[in-house]
Formats: sequence, structure tokens, C-alpha cells
Amino acid sequence: MSSFVLRNVRVFTGEGTIEQGYVLVEDGKIKSVGSISTFPMHEQSIKTYSKPGHTVLPGLIDCHIHADNADPEALPQALRFGVTTVCDMQNELPNVLKLKQQTQEPDTASYKTAGQAATIENGWPIPVILAHDKSPETLASIATWPKLTDRQSVIDYLDWTSREMGPDYIKLMHESGTIMGMKLDKPSTELQQIIIEESRKRGYLTVAHAMCLQDTLDMLHAGVNGLTHTFCDKPPTDALIAAYKKNNAWCNPTLVAIGSLTTEGAALQHQFAHDPRVQHLISDDKRGNMCACMSFARGHGKAEHAYASVKALREAGIDILCGSDAAGPAKGTAFGLSMHHELSLFVNEVGMSPEEALKSATSLTARRFGFDDRGLLEEGRNADLLLVEGNPLEKIDDMLNIRGVWREGKLCSVYEKTAA
Repeated sequence: MSSFVLRNVRVFTGEGTIEQGYVLVEDGKIKSVGSISTFPMHEQSIKTYSKPGHTVLPGLIDCHIHADNADPEALPQALRFGVTTVCDMQNELPNVLKLKQQTQEPDTASYKTAGQAATIENGWPIPVILAHDKSPETLASIATWPKLTDRQSVIDYLDWTSREMGPDYIKLMHESGTIMGMKLDKPSTELQQIIIEESRKRGYLTVAHAMCLQDTLDMLHAGVNGLTHTFCDKPPTDALIAAYKKNNAWCNPTLVAIGSLTTEGAALQHQFAHDPRVQHLISDDKRGNMCACMSFARGHGKAEHAYASVKALREAGIDILCGSDAAGPAKGTAFGLSMHHELSLFVNEVGMSPEEALKSATSLTARRFGFDDRGLLEEGRNADLLLVEGNPLEKIDDMLNIRGVWREGKLCSVYEKTAA
């Protein structure tokens, strides 16, 4: 694999900034990073991208997607928007195997997965799926899902998923239906504690779906490592902050998805979908899907509660991770592009600085998920790079001025001209 250097650029390492710097890549790894004044003279002959007025960052890590049915566009589209790693939060074995195989192809994001989530009979997300799709194929797929009831069923499930899928973390589901005005079956807190205990014995991080305040508290009391949503039914409470602190848990709020659920995000969805800088990166049907809303929480939840919860958690020192909840059929979302939308909300609604928001999508997510080969621009890490024109550390909107994306040192072919 060839070597190259990005030089005369602003470098955001994931932790700090070098105003006049370089990144040297060799065999898909970062060989060195530093001020341009320290660039090794013996490396002058290698391929060079000199990009004054540009910023190079670690490739973004979207810590929450759903590549349903092994969506063939999920990994390529994510990469085109600078997302070099995606974290799938629920998928069946055949789909996981297909997606892992797809990562061997060029122009695809790296793939992390929960594999098959820890589910119960008629629990989330089965009711919402069947409300829209009762096809024989879907019914057959759901029939293979775990129907956890007790410790032995949990042990059997974890043994199976460890053997067949090799998951990177375990996903728990805890949805009462509150934000949809419904009453759904959900696991007992005792069963969730068993899943967490048995997962921890096997060295797995545990993450959980919960979208109302009480469900979130249930999962924090059960001992989960992180929440894959915030809630939108009520304002945050002192008990919530205490529960997060007790667990040292993190929150991936998925504010974009919540805006689609309540329909309050529609205007901004439309704005991002029709941004003139991204039209060549997304198809007409994906653009149209992003402009629609899921609407499940309309009348039962408010985006302001979600924003308030993230503000309160941030002020209390709780780690906030960036993940989009993008899925092919999920209205209001688009792989890759929704990460930029989420970063905008972090800055403009939650009050993060652009640097803090960018850490949430790079180094912080890598640290909390234990991905020690990515998320930072430092020697020995994967050469997962995002080059943008401008300074997103001052103006987060500059993140869509994408001029190059490299995954493990390989330039995404869409950017062969703009990176030159």
C-alpha cells in the first residue's frame, strides 16, 4: 500500500488542534502527525496533498445505525459523508455476514455490530415492524430472534451470538411505548440485569434502547454502559443525573431521529437533504426519505425535552456520543448525512462548541466503545481521515465542505479530483 502525506493543513487530532500541520500515512496506518516545521525531510519524495485553508480530522464514527436487510448503500453512503466507521445496533446473522463481507470492497465504511439484539417475545421493535410489514420474509426473520425469559436463555443467546456473529457489543431493548401513546411488552429489569451481568462476564459492553424517562432509569439501574437514545416525554430530573453518574454511563441522544419522531425536525431535515454541497452524494429517493418524518411520537413527546436532557447531562459531565440512528427505511434520516445534521444540533441546540461536538463523533466514541485503532490522528492508528475545506472547529457547517475521505489509507473514489 502506498504512502502519502497531507500537509499545510489544520489538523484536528480528535483531542487538539495543530494550526499548520501534517499527517503522514504508510501502509494504511498513521506514521506520524505534527507541526509542518517538524515534518521529516527524508519523506519529501512521497505523494503529497498540500491543502492550505483545509482541515483534516479523524474519520467520523457513527455509533448508531441500522443497516436493515444488509442495505447495500449503508456503508458506501456513510463513507461518502466522511463516516469511516458505523456501529450497527441490531441485525440478523445473514445480514451481518453480508455487511462484514462488503467491507472488503473499496469505498465502504468499516462495520461494527451488535449483531442480533437481546429481545423478548413481542418486544421492541417487533410491534412497530409488523405494523408496516407482515410479509412472509419479515415474519420468518423475526421468528429467529431471541425470546429471552431467564438466565439460561440469556446464556444460550450469548453463546450463540458470540460463536456466530462475534459482536462488538450487546444491544438491549427496553421500550414501553410511552412516547408513542402505546403500551408495549418490555423485559423486566431483573431480566435486563441478567443480560448485563452475563454480557460483562464475556467482556462485552452493553448498550440499550430506551426513549422515555422511566425506561431510561430502568436501564441505568440495571447497570447498562450506555444509552442509544435520550428521551423526549419529560424534562430531565436529578434522579436521571445521579443514575448516569453511578454507572459512569454515556448517552448517544439521536436528536435527529427524535426530531423526526415528533415531526419538529422536518424543516432542518429538508435543509440538510437539499444542501447544494451534497446532492452528488445522495440519491433522489434517499433525499426524499430524509424529508419525511416517522411521526410516532407526535403529541406524546417534545424535542425540547430531548435537548434539555442532553444539556443537563453535559453540564453534569456525562459523556455525549454522536450517532445518527440512520436506517434505510427510517424517515428523516440518511446514512452519513444525518451525522452532520446531529453535529449541527449538538452545537446549535445543546450548546456544545464545534470542537466538543467533533470529539463526540471521533475520539470520545472510540474511547467509550474501546476502539483503540481509530478515532484519533496519532501514530499507529488507522489512517481514517476526513478532509474538509474551511475550519469546522469554528464553524460546524464547514463539515459538509468535504474534499477527501480515506479509510485505512484508501481514498474514496468520489474524491479523487477534489483531494488532489
